[in-house]
Amino acid sequence: MYKFILIAAFVAYVGAAAISSDDDVHAEVTNLKSDVRADGFETALDTSNHIHQAASGDEHGNIHGDFEWVSPEGEHIKVTYVADEHGYQPVGDVVPTPHPIPEAILKSIAYNAAHPQKEEIHH
Repeated sequence: MYKFILIAAFVAYVGAAAISSDDDVHAEVTNLKSDVRADGFETALDTSNHIHQAASGDEHGNIHGDFEWVSPEGEHIKVTYVADEHGYQPVGDVVPTPHPIPEAILKSIAYNAAHPQKEEIHH
């Protein structure tokens, strides 16, 4: 249930964030779909100012979906995601990516994995 609330809150945020010009204030919903069943749900929202959101989920709480909009600079922004037992996993050009792990750290991790420390027994 909390994932439904999260999605609804996010859609409201995206909608509010997209209202940045006078034209956007008058945007209209062009498509709204909401189907909640015992075995899952499907939802979709499209507006006249190019906001789109769609998601579907199953009875286990697994959700996949996407959302997109056009930025004030005219850039098309799109994010797809999966939310499941592994957490929220967004994918898109605007999603930050971590810096690569330095080679020395990777070697250190590999060395530690190959040479586990023995437990000391204290009497």
